[in-house]
Formats: sequence, C-alpha cells, structure tokens
Amino acid sequence: MAQLILYENACKAIQTARAVDEVKGILDKTEAVRAYARQAKNKNLEVDAAEIRMRAERRLGQMLQHQRITHQMHLGGRPSENPTNPNRFKLQDVGIDKTLSSRAQKMASIPEPEFEEILSEWRERVAEENHRVTINLFRAAKKAKSRSEREAELAQKIVNLPDAKFGVILADPPWRFEVRSDKGLDRSASNHYPTMTIDDICSLDVPSISADDCVLFLWGTTPMLQEALRAMEEWGFEYKTHFIWNKNKIGTGYWSRSKHEILLVGTRGSIPAPEPGTQWASVIDAPVGEHSAKPDVFFELIEKLFPNLPKLEMNCRGSARDGWAGWGLEAE
Repeated sequence: MAQLILYENACKAIQTARAVDEVKGILDKTEAVRAYARQAKNKNLEVDAAEIRMRAERRLGQMLQHQRITHQMHLGGRPSENPTNPNRFKLQDVGIDKTLSSRAQKMASIPEPEFEEILSEWRERVAEENHRVTINLFRAAKKAKSRSEREAELAQKIVNLPDAKFGVILADPPWRFEVRSDKGLDRSASNHYPTMTIDDICSLDVPSISADDCVLFLWGTTPMLQEALRAMEEWGFEYKTHFIWNKNKIGTGYWSRSKHEILLVGTRGSIPAPEPGTQWASVIDAPVGEHSAKPDVFFELIEKLFPNLPKLEMNCRGSARDGWAGWGLEAE
C-alpha cells in the first residue's frame, strides 16, 4: 500500500509541476528510491521508481522545449541567438547536464499514446526477463517496437509475392557421415533414413524459395561443420552466429563423444536482428527425443524472434508445426 501511495503521489507531482527545478527534485528523490530498492532487492519498487523517473524526464523535456521557445532558457551559441531576457537560466544552474537534457527532450518528442505503449512494453520486458532495471531499457523497448513493426511489414511483403517464398527457413539436412566400423554403421544416420551427399545438399534449390530478405537456421553436427557452412554459403546465406543444443545424453565420436549439436544462423538481404536485451542464451539445454528429432524449444525461439514471417521446415517429418510449411521425404 505504501508503495502504491508513493507511486501515485509521484505521478501526480510530475503532472502538477510547473518549474524545472521541481521536476529535477523529483528525479533526484526517485534515484534515491531506486538505489534503495536495488540494495533491498525489491524489484517491484525499483521498477516503479524507474517508471517515475522516465515520466519525470518526459515532463522535464516538455518544459525545456517550451522554455527554449519562449526564450526563458539560455540557448547557447552566438549572442544574436539569445534575446535579452534577465530571467533566462542555464541548464547547469538547475543541475541538468546535456545528457539528461537531450534524453528528456527525446522522450518529450514521443506522442503520448506511443510513450504509454512503449512504457507498458518496457514493464512487461522487465517483469518477464531477467533484466537489470535500467532507463536504457526504455530505449530498448522503443527499438523493439520499431523492430516488431519492421518484421511485420517484411512478412506482409513476402506474403504478397506472386510465388511462394519464405522469410524463415529451418533446415535439418540428412548429412551423410562416413563411419569407420560396423559398430559405427549401426548408429549411423544412414541406418535410420536416406542420407544425402554434401554436393546433393548444396544443389537443393533453396534460393528459389528464399525471400530476398530471409534468415536460415541450419542444423549441423560437429563432424560436418565445414559441410554445413559450405551449404549455407551455396544457398546464398551469410553466417552470423550459432546456437548449441546441449543434450542430456552423450553420443558417439572419434575425437570426443558428442553431447551437443549446432544450429547455425545465416541471413540474406536485410533481416532485423533481435533487439538488445532480448537475445536468447547461445547454449540451450534440452532432452534428446527420437532419432534426429529436434526439441520444440528451438521452434519456439524462432517463433519468438519472427512471429509473422512465413516459415518453412525443410526435412520435416509428419505434420508441419502450426504456422509452418513442411517439406521433405517424410513430410505429410
């Protein structure tokens, strides 16, 4: 209850403030509350204090913009640009540095509905993810909104193409790996499903179904890493990064017993990367299922990053996942 009263009183004080130094005082007090909340590990209070600060900064920016127009604040620059006004003040007179002034005026330039929407997304992000509560996350939320809009626009552009194209392709090629013993042959992929040579995989006409702006997620095993990178390049994608599937069971291998697989990520054209602060960890723990089956968590990762882009799973088995197209010898 005390926390709610603090929040409501602070918001009211921001709305009714009429002087720059009043708002600056609110900012200073809010920072003290934020520091206390962080030390006390009270994340809810810390988030409330951070929101109050951002609202106060926006109000400060509105005041500074108004006072620039009415010549109540020293503009700097040449004397001719500063009309004579004995009541003018400088930023440093009220303890405002250029960084705070710039940030506040940028917040003030955001329309009210958009500001509230971004602020709401910021609170959700802080609550859902293990983020340290910082003002910088507001800028991240604003970028996230822009990134989300760009992803949706790109999806619509691809959907409107006359021929079927995909903005996301997840490929799990049937790599052919030469084994050295009968024991290895028993565990070979060729003993479970038809495999393909690297030349055959590279010759697959992936470019014809890839949109000009497209992201490729390509599964590769550790012995076939060079081949996977070659296939990515042959299909017209540029390697960007990779994820590691850390399995709960150990497998086979010559130099080491493999306990992970690699999911390479490559792009062509212009694909929006995840906004800062939302990137997944590069190593993902997940249990092993049926032979060569991949965990659902990697589909969820892709869907989280690209909710709107048309998606294709190459070498799909059985029914395609909801929202995906499926292609492959064993696809329904």
